[in-house]
Amino acid sequence: MSADHKATSKHLLELWGDNALHRSDDYLAADYVNHQMPDAAGGTSTKSREAWKALVADFHHGFSDVKMEVLLQVAEGDYVCSRWRLTARHTGTFKGLSGTGKTSSWTGTHTDRYEGGKLVESWVDWDKYSFLEGLGLVS
Repeated sequence: MSADHKATSKHLLELWGDNALHRSDDYLAADYVNHQMPDAAGGTSTKSREAWKALVADFHHGFSDVKMEVLLQVAEGDYVCSRWRLTARHTGTFKGLSGTGKTSSWTGTHTDRYEGGKLVESWVDWDKYSFLEGLGLVS
């Protein structure tokens, strides 16, 4: 089952690049929970399946030329941990921030827990500083 879980986790991460959110319900449990540390809007958050889908859709309104690379995956039992790099060009408004036209690249880890063949919970830790630095918003 770990190989299937790894493929599912990779596919869901790639949704950040192709915006095929309608397919996410095939993989996410109805009570899916996504823990964002840090949250793009500030602080930390726990998002429902619908709130997570809204975040990805909002991201696609603010960014283009998105490339998600899964750099490494490790699976054990019902858990998959993925190390990734996301590169995107900021062309629209995202979380109240007008497009800068700049391309940013940042990394993160995503730890997913599966139950009954569906993804039920994720913990996301990402480098928000590199994200903001790439957009020229911090130095």
